[in-house]
Formats: sequence, structure tokens, C-alpha cells
Amino acid sequence: MTTPTPASEPLRRFLQVARGAGLRVSAAEGIDAANAVDLVGYGNRQVLKDTLALLLAKTPEEKDLYDEAFELYFKRDEFAGSSEGAAPSDDATLPAASPGEGQGGEGSGGQGGQSLAQLLMRDDRAALATAMEQAARDAGIENIRFFTQRNLYARRILDRMGLRQAERQIEALRRAGDGSGEADVLESRVEALRDAVRDFVERNLLLFARGETEKFREELLKSARLSNLERRDLDRMRVLVRQMAKKMAARYAKPRRRRLRGQLDTRRTIRRNMGWGGVPFITVWKQKRIEKPRVMVLCDVSGSVAAMAQFLLMFMYAVNEALSDIRSFAFAGSLDEVSDILEKHPVEDAITQIMSTIGYGSSNYGNSFADFADGWMKFVTNKTTIIILGDARGNRTDPRTEILAEMSQRAKRIIWLNPEYRSAWGTGDSDMYRYAPFCNLVTVCNTLRHLERVISDILEDAA
Repeated sequence: MTTPTPASEPLRRFLQVARGAGLRVSAAEGIDAANAVDLVGYGNRQVLKDTLALLLAKTPEEKDLYDEAFELYFKRDEFAGSSEGAAPSDDATLPAASPGEGQGGEGSGGQGGQSLAQLLMRDDRAALATAMEQAARDAGIENIRFFTQRNLYARRILDRMGLRQAERQIEALRRAGDGSGEADVLESRVEALRDAVRDFVERNLLLFARGETEKFREELLKSARLSNLERRDLDRMRVLVRQMAKKMAARYAKPRRRRLRGQLDTRRTIRRNMGWGGVPFITVWKQKRIEKPRVMVLCDVSGSVAAMAQFLLMFMYAVNEALSDIRSFAFAGSLDEVSDILEKHPVEDAITQIMSTIGYGSSNYGNSFADFADGWMKFVTNKTTIIILGDARGNRTDPRTEILAEMSQRAKRIIWLNPEYRSAWGTGDSDMYRYAPFCNLVTVCNTLRHLERVISDILEDAA
């Protein structure tokens, strides 16, 4: 006999599906959902959907994800259509089951003691749907992850429903010289069952594999060289940048003042309580000022580095709540400040505008550093972190290393992010090794994960 499924089991699997679809469902919300389902039950689908939506979908975006996941998970139309052939009478005979067949266990497909063949001949769609659901649970359908597993799980479900027994009964009817056409009807309904099970498996693949597939794809994108991305991946990368930046900002955007517990500020306490005759009803504790890091970003937007520059600028402005005084500069042959463009327009639109006006030209690092020294060197202080993104290829022009040396003396630190591998540094027209002595950190940075690590280090150093 099959063990009845607990009432909470469908909800548990649905919450697993919802999380895979992108909904943030905490353990407490899961408990609330279970309590709500105990009250409303599964009988009225619309009431169930509305009830769970109130508990699980917290934003308009999550509402759309919830609707899609709910409709897909609770869809039950595999047996909604009519079966082929005329339904035989209730007293249609089938060959007797062999000992052990139809008596429960794997391959029984038993529903109320009936074999799969009997359910098919009676066209009992409700019982067939129940048997398929139970067989899918027994086969571990929620563990399906890849499209190559569809046939494997379909076969497992059919075997547990009792397909082999049904096929033997078809053969027995044919050997017995079936003249009523029952063998043909049963065979057609077995084929319809195969199709229904395949649809069911594909739907569960969409449900249970979505989260794992998205995670796998995101990990690939985070580790892929940004210069190798296809256009179809750019939108997804922008979403990843926003997600990563949001997590980083939430982690590092601490209050600018932090309490030093246990250190009473005596003077301020007395002053605050003058109205009560100096009796310290209100205590004032000493505080330490936490400065946000001040950042200047110099981005090479020539053709070889343009893709990397776009995502660095996007990343920096996505974590602006954890930074102060971000000033951004773009250069190819010459350097211009682009902070106003980035602040007045959505980041994606601003970057497109910057690239169209400054980007994709031939780079001249010496001339660009000279522009920075003339216009903005005076704003560099010992609290400033300068991030330079570029491949240090100046097309054999004067590298003006003395300007970088002055920047190094004035700034807190200089971080140089080079999208080329180290094996290419110093080759051809690369001046990387001339600039490296004046930088606090020189590192390869050509993936989203590299960018995340560098910016995380900047924020962590200021925490």
C-alpha cells in the first residue's frame, strides 16, 4: 500500500518551487503559510492562491513570479482531455493479474485495489492523476535538474504506476483473440498516458530545475570574461550587478557613527541634563565617526576595455549608498569627468551616452593623466581611494609616470584593475610595469566576480 501524503507535503514542495523561482520565503513565512493552509485547505484553488499570495509575495516583481509558480505547480490538466476510443463497459474483463501484481509496491499503480489497466479501461482520470502524482513522489521527481533526465523520470513514474503489467495485459488480450477491440483501446490509452506523464515531467523540470539552472547560469556569468559576453547576456549581467551591489551595500553601509559601549561622555551627559539639576536622567555615550570611503574612478573606455568599464561604473553607482563623493572620469585620448552624467541619468543610459561620446577611441594614458593633474589633482587627499581601470596600453605615447607618482603621494591608495592576464603585461605597448610601482594594488580584473572582490575590499577596509 502507498502511504498517504501529509497535507503539508504539497505546500513544502510548493515553497521549494517558489524559492527556486526567486521568491524570498523565510522559515517564519513558511510556518505562517502552513497555518493558513490548515485554515483554508486545498479545496478552493482561488482562495488558496490569494491566501498564499498575501504571505509570500511582497513586491510587484515577486507577485508576478508567484503567479507563474502557482499556476505551473497547481496545474492539473494532463487528464483533462477525452481519451481515444469508446469506453468499455464497467464489467469489461481483463486478464487476471499475476501473483504480486496490482497488490501494492513498485509497479502496482494501485488505487483502491485497481490496477493501472483497470483505471485506463474505466477512464478514471481522477484516479489516474492521483496515481501519477504518487508515482512521481516515489520516483523523487523534485530532484530532477536537467532536461536530459526527462525520459529517465518518465520511465520511473510509468513503472511505478504499473505500465509493465498493463503491457502484459494487452499482450494477453491479443493472444486470447480479442474481438471487442479492448486491446486497441487499452493500447491507445497507454500511449495517451505516456504523453501525459511526459508533460508532467517537463512541467516539474520547469518547476524544480529553474532555481538550480539560474544559479548555474549566474555562476558562469560571474566568472566569464566581460569582454566575451554575448549581447543576450548583458541584461542578465545588469541584474546580477544590481543584486550583488545591493547585498554589498546592505552589508557595509553602516551608520557613520558607531557607539563605543561602556564609555560615558561625562561633559555631554551633564550638559544634556541641566534641566533636571544635573541629575543624569539621560546618558550620552562617546561615539566614533565612521567615514565612508571617498573614491575617484578613472576608466579607460577605449575599445579594448569598454565592456569592463561599463560594469565597473555600474557597480560603483549601485553601491553609492555605502560610498561618499564618488567622482568618475572616462578617458581614451583625453580625460573628462562624467559624474554629472551618471548622477542625472539612469546608470545604463548614462553609460551608453558616455561610450558614444568618449569611448572606443585610441587610448593615451599620458595625456589623460595630464588632464587629470590639470583639473582635479587638487581634490585628491589622504582619504581618497583612486581606482584606475585600464590595460595600460598607451599606443607607445609618453606614459607620464611622474603624474601617477604624485597621485600616489597625495591619495590614500591607488588600485589598478587590468582586464588583461599578467602574461600580457609589459608586452608590446603595455606600460603596466612602469605604473605598477606607484600603485598599492595591481590586479587582474576581467570578470564580475573580480569586480565584486575589489569593491568589497574597499568597503571592508573602511568598516
